[in-house]
Amino acid sequence: MSIKPAYSRVLLKISGEALAGDKGFGIDPNVIKKIALEIYNVVKETGVEMAIVVGGGNIFRGIAGSAEGMDRGTADYMGMLATVINAMALQDAIEKLGLETRVQSAIEMRQIAEPYIRRRAIRHLEKGRVVIFAAGTGNPFFSTDTTAALRAAEISADAILMAKNVDGVYDSDPVSNPDATKYQELSYIDILNRSLKVMDSTAVSLCMDNNIPLIVFTVKESGNILKAVTGKEIGTYIR
Repeated sequence: MSIKPAYSRVLLKISGEALAGDKGFGIDPNVIKKIALEIYNVVKETGVEMAIVVGGGNIFRGIAGSAEGMDRGTADYMGMLATVINAMALQDAIEKLGLETRVQSAIEMRQIAEPYIRRRAIRHLEKGRVVIFAAGTGNPFFSTDTTAALRAAEISADAILMAKNVDGVYDSDPVSNPDATKYQELSYIDILNRSLKVMDSTAVSLCMDNNIPLIVFTVKESGNILKAVTGKEIGTYIR
């Protein structure tokens, strides 16, 4: 441990799309390895306690399935199972580097993951293990962003680090609008009032009610997770 972190315990939210890389779907093994190496380096260099929530949009998105006529509850459960696949892939990549991890699933599947138990998750973190939360909240109609906010509150995380494909929060979609303006800092009320697509309103309210700061940054640039953990100015800071 040679670098002092700005936070003692963080929750890292990785979007499913980030795991797909440039392919846009599925899991890109090179991207998984790169993210795993960065997580390994951050934990080893700073000693920060890290929990992870991973999305499933690279495999299946419940809202998209629902839009195609599928029952929303069924589609959301399918999305939750997609997050378990991503969690297992991430666990494998991190453990190959020599860092202990645990996957805790909100839907019980004992052969491949522990059930989510808050006190056990905190104990793992205290022992220096990386805990990956899978299967969302275990309930349909809640996004993995809401899962990140909920789990962060439950484990008393100091901040949520939101690793996305874009390098912060913009006033409009930077992909379709090259003149989009990036925000350096925002309040949670700003996000709700301006309907900014950072996370859904349930997740925003949870973060706001529990005073959990959120840092939105791109996972595509190496070293960004370390910058976020050590309090460097990066992406968009929300509180």
